[in-house]
Amino acid sequence: MAEPGSESDPLLGRARGGSGRDCVGPPACHGVRVGGGAEATEDLCLNQAVVFIEDAIQYRSIYHRMDARSMWFYRWYYSKTYQRILGFAIFLILCLAFIETPSSFTSTSDVRYRAKPWEPPCGLTESVELLCLLVFVADVSVKGYLVGWSQFRKSPWLQAYVTVLVVSLVDWAVSLSLRCSETVRVRRLLRPFFLLQNSSMMKKTLKCVRWTLPEMASVVLLLSLHLCLFTMFGMLLFTGEKDGTDKERLIYFRNLPEALSSLLVLLTTANNPDVMIPAYSKHRAYSIFFIVFTVMGSLFLMNLLTAIIYNQFRGYLMKSLQTSLFRRRLGIRAAFEVLATRAAEGEGCPHPVGVKPEIFLKVLQEIQMAPYLKEAMMKKVHTYGGSLLSADEFQKVFNELDKKVVKEHPPRPEYRSPFLQSAQFFFGHHYFDYLGNLIALGNLVSICVFLVLDADMMPDDRDDFILGILNCVFILYYLLEIPLKVFALGLRGYLSYPSNLFDGFLTLVLLVLEISTLAVYRFPHPGWKPEMHGLLSLWDMARLVNMLIVFRFLRIILNMKLMALVTRTLLDLFRNMQAFAGILVVVYYIFAIVGINLFQGVVVPPAGNSSLASGNGSAPCGSFEQLEYWPNNFDDFAAALITLWNVMVVNNWQVFLEAFRRFAGPWSKLYFVLWWLVSSVIWFNLFLALILENFIHKWDRRNLPQSHPGTLETHYQMTVELMFRDVLEEPEEEELMKKLRHHPHLRLCR
Repeated sequence: MAEPGSESDPLLGRARGGSGRDCVGPPACHGVRVGGGAEATEDLCLNQAVVFIEDAIQYRSIYHRMDARSMWFYRWYYSKTYQRILGFAIFLILCLAFIETPSSFTSTSDVRYRAKPWEPPCGLTESVELLCLLVFVADVSVKGYLVGWSQFRKSPWLQAYVTVLVVSLVDWAVSLSLRCSETVRVRRLLRPFFLLQNSSMMKKTLKCVRWTLPEMASVVLLLSLHLCLFTMFGMLLFTGEKDGTDKERLIYFRNLPEALSSLLVLLTTANNPDVMIPAYSKHRAYSIFFIVFTVMGSLFLMNLLTAIIYNQFRGYLMKSLQTSLFRRRLGIRAAFEVLATRAAEGEGCPHPVGVKPEIFLKVLQEIQMAPYLKEAMMKKVHTYGGSLLSADEFQKVFNELDKKVVKEHPPRPEYRSPFLQSAQFFFGHHYFDYLGNLIALGNLVSICVFLVLDADMMPDDRDDFILGILNCVFILYYLLEIPLKVFALGLRGYLSYPSNLFDGFLTLVLLVLEISTLAVYRFPHPGWKPEMHGLLSLWDMARLVNMLIVFRFLRIILNMKLMALVTRTLLDLFRNMQAFAGILVVVYYIFAIVGINLFQGVVVPPAGNSSLASGNGSAPCGSFEQLEYWPNNFDDFAAALITLWNVMVVNNWQVFLEAFRRFAGPWSKLYFVLWWLVSSVIWFNLFLALILENFIHKWDRRNLPQSHPGTLETHYQMTVELMFRDVLEEPEEEELMKKLRHHPHLRLCR
């Protein structure tokens, strides 16, 4: 689960100190002082180079112990096995919130119908939690050993890691001593920290958010003044009639807190035009007040806040990514200094001349990286022949890390018969794919037409004879399409296309459902009506699976330039959403736990089957009771997450504000307003910044000259680091050497 580059993680962070003393080690290893035989020294140098290169690939810092034992621990720590164990422990401890009291093991969260949930016995979840905490104790111990005590004292993340573990273990012991009867568990609030500290990109995002907050404060202050000013104007404007029947005053401007919350909701347009209608029905001029407020608040100030967040976040993220680029260049240069063959230079220390290709290839064989990247880098090394690689050439080899592999499909089978060659050409041509898409379109159209025709019919009056026959025909075509493509492309060639795998799997599922349907309901005939058994009949399941054929048309998008640009932007967003989604998970988790502690059990429906409980009768229109929002509560963790989601969307969120004001008190509005600020304002705008930057990057490159025919086009992976690579500055050699000389465990000659 570890991600590239963290400025604060001690294993990934930048160390200070060390000295630039001349190297005194044997000639076989020029980067570090060692002892022992030449063979052991050479192995140590090769292992150091391997670790340096792996650090560069993952944007990690090289400032850690470099002796043989420490490097073994270091590589073991970042191995896939250990990282999967650590990731599973983080996932497991976060999921405990669904099982712990109050448990989410009920079929519904509606307080009117929810049965008493299963509650785990005391000690069950605590045992699982202890195992996870012990994994984290081992994790922080290994980190502390690798970075050393001096770096440990300088790392706020490591110190916070230890503090969170100590508090969690103490709280765990208190829970067992009280036999799990305590109402507040502090350690539940601290669990998201384990996810946060293990993700370097999340740390970058969090640091950028922290740096952006001061710039956001000015616009937030303007928004606050805007709200307060119009709230006072509204209180003076809607003073109410002498008989006290003014609806605007009674409903929305009854007192200062109510007026403030009404206009805050209007800022999100969630209660528009409801908040305006009572006054507008009395006089047209009252609409000016609400229109001016919405234009200034929603259109100007909120969008200005979006612009500030985008601009500031982009600037700070670029600084953070500049550090990641420096780490990669520093790790590569450190590997070069360790592996380089040196030549004498006067009476001073020998200077590096270059790296032998055979030594470089030997190091590449030991590096943990994607096989296709390793193969590409080895091919690049072979292009230099047997000459020594200079520092610049050594660096250029690692440009292959940013390139995306272009998958080559296996060669097609060769047929001697002219007829078979013609058939292979036809069935292997992209026009044959177009024919399949046209057939799939006819399949979808037939389903939609019969859905419209049968919409007003009772199930017993429907006749699915024609649709059943058509469905059999379409499935037969999909089934025939598979061997024809295998004939044209070969089995390996057919399986090399993900689209063919999807079509083949979908066809097999449809075939199984169709055979099962015919076995149960027989062959379609006039008056054919498959009966439903359970939630869905086999016939309905076949029609639902048939709708997945629509994904075949997504391939057509790639042939439309603008649509392909939008599609690639969306795909890249999914690949780079880990940090942003992780931040959202952390925020959701913390607010859900706080919400459970504050509002658990406050949503209680009226006793019996009263009109309020059923949503009819005396319940005011648009209220929590009338809308039957009873499943939205904080009685368990799963229900809390859904409630927070509904508030984040800000549709009808004024209903939640009013309901929890009545259920829990007026202070509850602070909780929901803070959640709106964090989720809908800050996180949403961060997500918008990522979308804009990704799309603008692709839009600016859409008209770049294409490669000449016959030349191999270079494709680059779209990662967050590469998104800003064009505007990042390459570090100078002097700066790299200065940092290398300050490495506490590496002493260079220069």
